[in-house]
Amino acid sequence: MTTTLKSKLHDDLNAAIKERDELRSSTLRLTLAAITKEEVAGKEKRELSDDEVLKVITREAKKRREAADAFAQGGRAEQAEREKAEGVVLAEYLPKQLSDDELEAIVAQAVEEAKASGAEGPRAMGAVMKIVNPKVAGQAEGGRVATVVKKLLQG
Repeated sequence: MTTTLKSKLHDDLNAAIKERDELRSSTLRLTLAAITKEEVAGKEKRELSDDEVLKVITREAKKRREAADAFAQGGRAEQAEREKAEGVVLAEYLPKQLSDDELEAIVAQAVEEAKASGAEGPRAMGAVMKIVNPKVAGQAEGGRVATVVKKLLQG
């Protein structure tokens, strides 16, 4: 039987509690709470697929990065470090992020595809994003992708 991502999170949480790893256990608790919240949202309770759980983890990791930046700007280095550490814990469950070169190559190919279908210049942004997003799902953040697309469309 294959284990789901959610059950892996539960197993890792139990291990972290036994090892008295406070950072890891609190991070996993918060993530599992977010997953449960997502499952009970809407009209009826449902079990999330691994892809949906991955989206929740990605969202949680993004929250940690943004909070770390906010704390750092506010001069609260201790909280910023804690948020960064939580982000590192969550990153273990996410697919490996694309390097800048890999992302640029995928976007360049998509720009060519969009040009072939008649979309050019800054107006082609939507068409290019439609081609790129399924290819990089979970491996690159939307803002990062959009920046590269804008750069290549203007370039």
